[in-house]
Amino acid sequence: MRIGTGFDVHAFSPKRKLILGGVEIKHEKGLEGHSDADVLVHAVMDAILGACGLGDIGIHFPDSDMKYKDISSLALLGEVREKMEAKGFEIENIDTVLILQEPKVFKYFGKMKTNIAITLKIDTDRINLKATTTEHLGFCGREEGVAAQSVVLLK
Repeated sequence: MRIGTGFDVHAFSPKRKLILGGVEIKHEKGLEGHSDADVLVHAVMDAILGACGLGDIGIHFPDSDMKYKDISSLALLGEVREKMEAKGFEIENIDTVLILQEPKVFKYFGKMKTNIAITLKIDTDRINLKATTTEHLGFCGREEGVAAQSVVLLK
């Protein structure tokens, strides 16, 4: 068994779409980033890579490489799954929390879990999603950006 953690942050941008868990969410701002800036998927990817001892997403998908410009983070998650499988691991479970003041995202959890589960080739019951605010404290509370934290157990 191997445990990995992942954490990601992206600032809001009025020029981008908001993508979380591979779902486009109606909001006046999206997230700034080289890819689609899906903090939820990025945290999951880092957790898996960490549990495999493979570093982080910046090593595998550098923002200096234009082939990753505006790419779907779910596509990158599929590549991470392949790296994990090559090391002989499979996912036991994933637990992830989104940290944001707005928008409210609970109603999107079903589709987010489905997107992640399909990409990772696991059942949705192995994925737990949560969201929390910071009670208007810090950059998330001031609605400057979104953070996500993830833990994964591999076997």
